[in-house]
Amino acid sequence: MSDAPADMSLMSPAQDAGRLTTKDGRPLKAALAAAEAQAKRKAFFLVLPLFLFVLITFVAPIGQLLHRSINNPGFTTHTDISSGTKTPIMVNIRDWFDANPAGTPPDEAAYEALAKDLVVLRELKAPGIVGTRINYERSGSRSLFTKTARKAAKLEPPYTEALLDIDEDWGDPQLWSVMRGASSAYTLNFYLAALDLTRDETGEIVSVNENRQVYVKLFTRTLVLSLLITFVCFVLAYPVAHLLATLPLRYSNLLMIFVLLPFWTSLLVRTTSWMVLLQSQGVVNDALVATGTIADDSRIQMMYNQTGTIIAMTHILLPFMILPLYSVMRPINPSYVRAARSLGATSWTAFRRIYFPQTIPGIGAGALLVFILAVGYYITPALVGGADGQLISNLIAFHMTKSLNWSLAAALAALLLGGVLVLYWLYDRLVGIDNLKLG
Repeated sequence: MSDAPADMSLMSPAQDAGRLTTKDGRPLKAALAAAEAQAKRKAFFLVLPLFLFVLITFVAPIGQLLHRSINNPGFTTHTDISSGTKTPIMVNIRDWFDANPAGTPPDEAAYEALAKDLVVLRELKAPGIVGTRINYERSGSRSLFTKTARKAAKLEPPYTEALLDIDEDWGDPQLWSVMRGASSAYTLNFYLAALDLTRDETGEIVSVNENRQVYVKLFTRTLVLSLLITFVCFVLAYPVAHLLATLPLRYSNLLMIFVLLPFWTSLLVRTTSWMVLLQSQGVVNDALVATGTIADDSRIQMMYNQTGTIIAMTHILLPFMILPLYSVMRPINPSYVRAARSLGATSWTAFRRIYFPQTIPGIGAGALLVFILAVGYYITPALVGGADGQLISNLIAFHMTKSLNWSLAAALAALLLGGVLVLYWLYDRLVGIDNLKLG
């Protein structure tokens, strides 16, 4: 065999590249790998500010909300506001709950443990905090705890009779069931309350009284009204977007100003304007009475009900449907429809089979935008909705600002978020998120 070196032309590209070096003598493969790593680092540092912004302003608050919905330490820990010191409370009664299964009636040992814990609460000035925590699930409990704590130091055995002499509510099995549930800082009871469910004396999950079932009705109302508003916005926005897309550019740009004009006006101003228009003595009713359409004593009630909510929210959310539709309709070549009609299709057939399918991505984008905004609207339903037009967001705000039941508010918000994510998943399965076009 010949000892001549192998023909260089027969070497693979990888072998050939391994012999190549850069100007400073480094192997070409290593230099390329280093350059690629440097490019990745640059890309990472460019994205890092946006990542941190999303993490701090979006992911962290949602994580805190989800944690708050299952965590409420008001019955287990007292935090001193001035020093920040955390002190375990209700220790004795929690030990009794741990030693006895759910459904066990309270005995003398349970009442003795409760009396000792009430003395500690009196010293820490915390009976109101503990009572508020129990009051979230059983109304009237806050005054019960504060009243009993004032007399706790004077209690003597038998503690059962002593506590029942102060208030017979201490013998209520429902109260003891609620205290058992609150004996752990982590609980799912707030999600049960958000679904109009509760636990009975034995710990079984049951429905609350019919006159207290409000949350499921509000969730249903929010879903129905949001879907209705989305549909109305679609019906009104489709012809407007089609007109804007087919007019010459100089005219469509002028009309687009009127579409965008609401964005330059305060939401509160727009909502209060509808209040002026829709109230019983408002512009609309006065015009109907002046034209003889209705009698003066038969004015239409369009405020503080679902009608006012639908009208005001449709006006506010309409641009969010028009803009995605316009962005999809503008690039559609009108020759497609003309070709279909020249081949014998009617105007309806050409629209249904040629034009409308090309606008589906815009319909999906607009419907998704309007629906998600509608389910979380607060100001408009609060001002024009009244009792019948309130949405679940109004009740979340009530628990955040009035009742201060932040855990229940977080549970309601988490369920609302979960429902929106489920609908988003269904949209992806039925239409496809890849077909979504916002512009």
